[in-house]
Amino acid sequence: MNQENETFEKSMRRLEEIVRTMERGDVPLEQSLALFEEGTALVRACGKLLDTAELRIKRLTQAPDGSPIEEDFSDGTAV
Repeated sequence: MNQENETFEKSMRRLEEIVRTMERGDVPLEQSLALFEEGTALVRACGKLLDTAELRIKRLTQAPDGSPIEEDFSDGTAV
């Protein structure tokens, strides 16, 4: 697994922990605010990683003339 995937997976696990903690409802206000801020930063970071991954996929699925090749990810056949 490359560093980017590891970072994404680690961030998603932490985000899930934050959500579970906040859903319990027993966290003091200051800690809730800190967790919310951390979660918001993680969501932004994960969004950027997903955007980057999408761009990489688009580059990899271009025809030699630069035109896009659309493929169904499930079976790899052209759409």
